[in-house]
Amino acid sequence: MKLLLVAALVAVASATVIKDDMHLNFFVGKDTLVNVDTKTKEICILKLLNHILQPTVYDDIREVAREWVIEENFDKYLKVDVVKRFINMFKMGLLPRGEVFVHTNDLHLEQAISVFRILYFAKDFDTFIRTACWLRERINGGMFVYAFTCAVFHRVDCRGVTIPAPYEIYPYFFVDSHIINKAFMLKMTKAAMDPVIFDYYGIKVTDKNLVVIDWRKGVRNVLTEDDRLNYFTEDIDLNTYMYYLHMNYPYWMTDDVYGLNKERRGEIMMYGYQQLLARFRLERLTHSMCDVKMIMWNDPLTVGYWPKIRFHNGYEMPVRQNNVNFMNIVNVKDKMLVDDIEQIIRQGILTGRIERRDGTIINLKKAEDIEYLCRLLLGGMGFLNDDAKVIHVMNLYKRLLTYSTYNFNKYTYVPTALDMYSTCLRDPLFWRVLKRIIHHVVLFKKLLPKYTRDELDFPGVKVERIFTDKLVTFMDEYDLDITNAMYLDESEMKKKRSDFIYVARNRRLNHHPFKVTIDVVSEKAVDAVVRVFLGPKYDCIGRILNINDKRLDMVEIDSFLYKLDTGKNTIVRNSLEMHGVIMDRPWTTRIMNRVQDTTVVTDKMVDSWWYKTRLGFPHRLLLPLGRIGGLPLQLFVVVTPVRTGLVLPTIDLSIMKDRRVCRWTTCVDTMPLGYPFDREIDVTTFYTNNMKFLDVMVYYHVFNNQVKNVDISDMVTKRDDMCYLDDDMLVRWSYRDVMMMSTDKMLRM
Repeated sequence: MKLLLVAALVAVASATVIKDDMHLNFFVGKDTLVNVDTKTKEICILKLLNHILQPTVYDDIREVAREWVIEENFDKYLKVDVVKRFINMFKMGLLPRGEVFVHTNDLHLEQAISVFRILYFAKDFDTFIRTACWLRERINGGMFVYAFTCAVFHRVDCRGVTIPAPYEIYPYFFVDSHIINKAFMLKMTKAAMDPVIFDYYGIKVTDKNLVVIDWRKGVRNVLTEDDRLNYFTEDIDLNTYMYYLHMNYPYWMTDDVYGLNKERRGEIMMYGYQQLLARFRLERLTHSMCDVKMIMWNDPLTVGYWPKIRFHNGYEMPVRQNNVNFMNIVNVKDKMLVDDIEQIIRQGILTGRIERRDGTIINLKKAEDIEYLCRLLLGGMGFLNDDAKVIHVMNLYKRLLTYSTYNFNKYTYVPTALDMYSTCLRDPLFWRVLKRIIHHVVLFKKLLPKYTRDELDFPGVKVERIFTDKLVTFMDEYDLDITNAMYLDESEMKKKRSDFIYVARNRRLNHHPFKVTIDVVSEKAVDAVVRVFLGPKYDCIGRILNINDKRLDMVEIDSFLYKLDTGKNTIVRNSLEMHGVIMDRPWTTRIMNRVQDTTVVTDKMVDSWWYKTRLGFPHRLLLPLGRIGGLPLQLFVVVTPVRTGLVLPTIDLSIMKDRRVCRWTTCVDTMPLGYPFDREIDVTTFYTNNMKFLDVMVYYHVFNNQVKNVDISDMVTKRDDMCYLDDDMLVRWSYRDVMMMSTDKMLRM
C-alpha cells in the first residue's frame, strides 16, 4: 500500500504555474511513516489541507483512504473506546459535506471533538496520517480542518511542522464576498472579459496565469463609526492570532491526558483577551474614539455590523442592523442561564469560594487562584467535576447575541461573525463582550491587596534611560492567495492544480522596524525580567490619564529574561525580535519548495522558533495607526528580579517550554501576567528606580516609499470620513484631525 509520500507542489498560494513533472512520487526505505523527517510530514499535511472543499486531487491520499480500515486497526490507537465512539457516531451520521462547520455549535463541536480524539490518540505518525487520509475523503471539510489542525497543534510528533495559514485553507472567512465573486466570474470566463470591466474592478492577469483582484476597488459601505477600524479588526493575521489562540488552548480539552491542565492555560487565554482589548483601545484613540462600553443585556444593540462574508454554500453571513433589540423568545433561556452563571461567579469572587454540584470547592482567594477563575470563564474547568460538563461563559454570551433565529435544524446553521473564532474580532460587538468577560477578572483583582514597594522594587537596579527610534506606521499592500476558494474542474483535478492562481490585493497596517534601547545600572550581576509596555497618555478628549485609569490599556509588547552585569547595561531590543511576535507567514508554495529542495539553504524566517510555535502576535500590529502629526503614547519599562512560587503547584513550566507556548513571562517568571498593572496601584509606593516612563509619538506616513507603485488614476472615489486611510480616495479631514497635525506636515501636504 502506497503511503502519503508524494512531493506534489500544491496549487494554493502559488505565484507561478507548476510543471506536471514536479508531481513525483518518492519513497522512504520502508512502507511506513513512523520515523519520517519533518519535511515529509509537512508535505503530507499541506496536501491534506489543499482544496478542502473538494475530494483530494492526490492519488496517494485517495488510495490510503480507500484501503485503511479503522475497525481492523484498533491496536494502532492508544484508546480503543475513543475509536469505537467515533465509529458509532460516524455510522449515525456526521455533519454533511458541503455544510458550514460552526465553532460554537454544540452538535458540530461534539462531532469535531470525536474526530480530534481519534487523530490525537493514534499511536504514531503513520497511523495518524492514515486516519487523516480516511477522514479527509469522508467527513465535512470544515470539521476536518478544525480537528486536524488541533491535532497537529497538540501531537508531539507534529511539533516543528509548518501548516498553511487558515486564510489560505478557507479564504471565505477572511475575504470580502465581492472579491470571491469576481474570482468565480474570472474562472467561469477563463479570464476572457471586457477590458473595461477589468479596469473598473481592478483586475490584472499576468502572463504567468496570475490573476490579481484589487480589494480597494468599488464604493465602501459602512454602517457605523466603528467601520473606520476595519483595517485592524478585519486584519487576516489578527484574526488568525485569535483562531490559533483557541487552537493552543481549546476550552473543551479538560482531560489531564492532554497536559494542558499543567499549563497556565486559563490565565494565558484571559490575558491574551485583555491584551487584545488594550490594543484595540489604542487603535480607537488614534481616531479620538472613547473607551469600549461593556455589553449590557437590557440595552439595544446600537452598533450594527455588515460582515460582507459569503460562505462556500452560497449563504451570506447575517447582517446586524443598528439599534437591534436582541432579546426574543428564542434566546430567553440563554439569557436566564447567563444571569445564573454570572451570579454564581460574582458571588464566588466576593465570598472566595464556589461549591460544585459534587461538593468539591473551588477557592478564589489567593493571587494564584486566578487560574481557576479564568478556566471557569473560558473553559478548562466546569461547575461539575466532569470533563463533559464544561460551561464556556464566552460562548454563552455569543449564543445569546447571535441573533440567528432562522437556524432551524441541527445541521443547517448559518453562523454570525460572533460564532467563529476566525471572524469574531471583526464584529464591534465582540469587543464589548470581551469587556464584560474581563470585568469579572478585574473584580477578582480588585479584592487582592495592592502591590507593596518590596514587590515592585529591585534593590540595586536602576533604569536610567529609555529611547527609541522614530515610530512610523503606514499602509502597505499584501497579496492574499484565494485559489483554495475556487473549485477545480475535471481537467484541473487531473493536473492537480488550478489553471489560474487568484490573488486578492489588499491594504494593511504596517510600521517600520524600530529599536527600544534601555540603559540599566546594576550593583551586581543578577538575572532580571524586563517588561516593556506601550499605552495611552491622554484619553479620547485630550485629558491626561493617571496610572490607574490607563493600567488596563497598557499593551505588553515585549518581555524577556536578561542577565545584568555589574555596572551599566545597555539593552537593545529590535521590534523584529520582540518576544511573542511573528512576521508574515510564508505562502504555502514557498513552504513546499523549501521542503522539497534538499539543496537550498533553509530560510531563517521560516525555521525560526517563533514561527514553529505557530501562535504569535503580528509584528505589523505592534503599533497603532497613529496620526500624521503624531499620536502621543507612553512607553513603560520595568526591570524586576526573577520570582518563582507564585503559581499553582500543579503548573509545570517544563511542559510549556517543551510545547513552545511560553507566552509573555510564563516560562521565566511566575508573577501574574500583566504585572505590575494587573492590580490597582497605590501611587505613593508604585514609582521605584527599576521602572521608567517615556513619552513617545507614533506618526502615520500617508505616502510611503514601500507601498507599491499602483496606477490609481481611475479609482472609484467616495467622499467619506470612514475611508481616509486610502490614498486613492478623496479625503475630507475633520477639524480635529487637522488641528492635531504639526504645521510642517500640513505645509507638505
